Amino acid sequence: MKIDPNHLNLLAAIIDNGGLGEGAVALGKSQPSVSRTVSMLEARIGARLFEKGRKPVRPTELCQSLAAQGRIVAQATQTAEQATDLYNGGRAGSARVAGTPIFMDGVISGMIASFQRSFPEVSIHQTYGYLADLREQLTVGTIDLAICPVRHDQVPAALSFKPLLPGRNVIACAPSHPLARKSALTLSEIAPYPWIAPPADSPLYEDLRNALSSIGISDFRVSFTGGSLTSILSVLAGSEALTVLPYSVVFMQRHIRTVTSLPVRLEHPDRQLGLLWQSNRKHLPAIARFRKYVEAEFAELSQQMNVRGRDSIWRR
Repeated sequence: MKIDPNHLNLLAAIIDNGGLGEGAVALGKSQPSVSRTVSMLEARIGARLFEKGRKPVRPTELCQSLAAQGRIVAQATQTAEQATDLYNGGRAGSARVAGTPIFMDGVISGMIASFQRSFPEVSIHQTYGYLADLREQLTVGTIDLAICPVRHDQVPAALSFKPLLPGRNVIACAPSHPLARKSALTLSEIAPYPWIAPPADSPLYEDLRNALSSIGISDFRVSFTGGSLTSILSVLAGSEALTVLPYSVVFMQRHIRTVTSLPVRLEHPDRQLGLLWQSNRKHLPAIARFRKYVEAEFAELSQQMNVRGRDSIWRR
C-alpha cells in the first residue's frame, strides 16, 4: 500500500504539537482539512490512528510508527531544501579552473584557499595550461574558467575575457641576496649574477629576454631553467641567482619572505592577466560565485600592489 509522505508528515505534526488543531497550525492548514485527511487515511488503511474519545488525542501504536517515518520524511525534505538553496546560491557545487602554472601556484592557489574557507561546500578542480591548451579545454567544455595572461588582440573567438591585472614583471631574488639590501641599482651591479629562466613554453620565458634587453643586458648566463614556482623559489633561496617573475607572484609571497623584488624598472609585457570563459555557456551558480570572488580579490590586490610597487620598485 502506497502512503502519501505528506500524510506521514501530518501525523507527526499532530503528535509533536499535541493535537489536531495545533498540528494544523504548524502545517499552515485548517483543522477541518486535517481532520478530513486523518479520517480518509484511517479508511484507506483500515485501522484507527487515534484512540476514539481521548483528549488530548492519543495516537495508536500504528500511528506512532507512521509518525516516526513522517519525521524522517520531514527531515529529508528540509535537507533537500537546504541543499537546493546552497546550490542555487553558489554555496555548493563545483568549478573546474585551469591556468598558467606560475600564476596558479603563486597567486590563485591562495585565493582558492580563502574562497573555500568561506564556501567549504564548493569543490574546486584545478589544472594547468597555457593559452592554446586552455582555449581548447574551454571550447570542449573540460574546464569552466581559465586564468592566464592574454593580449587583447589574442582573445580567442567565442571566448569572453575579463582583465584582472596589467602585465608587470620584476627582477626577483632571495631576501638574503646581496642586491636585496640596496635601494637603487646600476646595470653593472646586476650583470654579474646568473639567471633562472622560466619553462621555455611559458610566456614568462620571452618576458625574461625582453625585460633584460630593456635594461641593457643582452648577454646573460642561465644557471637553471624550467621547473615549477616552488623549484624556482628553492633555487633562489639557495643561490645568488636572479629571475624575472610577475610582480603579483612576488607580492603574494611577502608575508613568508621567500622572495623579494629589486628596485629596477623593466619594460612590462603587453598583456593582462585575466579570466577566460566560453561566451555562450552559462555559468552554474558555484562557478559564477567563484568568478565574482576572484574578480573582487584581484581588485583589492591591484590597489595594494600599485601602492607598494610605486613606493619600492617603480619610484625611480
